Amino acid sequence: MIDVSVAYNRYKFLGHEFLTWLWYTIETDQAFLQKVDPELSSLAIGNRVVLENSRHNREETITIRGDGAGLEEGLIALKKGGKVTEVNLVYCAAEHEWRFQLKGESLALSGLKLPRTGKVEKAEDLEGAVLERIFLADKIVRLVYSLYDQFIAVRISPAWERRVAGEISMWIDAAIKGD
Repeated sequence: MIDVSVAYNRYKFLGHEFLTWLWYTIETDQAFLQKVDPELSSLAIGNRVVLENSRHNREETITIRGDGAGLEEGLIALKKGGKVTEVNLVYCAAEHEWRFQLKGESLALSGLKLPRTGKVEKAEDLEGAVLERIFLADKIVRLVYSLYDQFIAVRISPAWERRVAGEISMWIDAAIKGD
């Protein structure tokens, strides 16, 4: 049996590939995302993306942050072989919006900002308000797991090498050129 730390380091690239694939999918195929989650109105890259590139035996980290920040530097890092290691996402369903940070290597969620809910005015309403917040948080956990399941299905299929990896490269090239 493999030691946990060895397995973690050996397979953490899958999480980075997942976030890179997710960025590609967000930019090119919102219809696919809506098949994964029929309630989804949109899923977008938020105000922070972290990329890493291991070149010449050293790690290069690129962090892009800020509302309205251009992602051109991130695309150039992808072109040079970088992978997305963290991303801030904005998920919208109906009139609600969630914001959260997702780490690739562990799929850890952080900074989850849930949609506003009704004000609790009576003590007996507290339980319902807590359950509603749990439901709203669970919605994001289920979304991430569903997207990861879809990614793994594609990643282990022959289509990954035959088609998807090439499509991601073409997307990067086209985005850099401004097409």
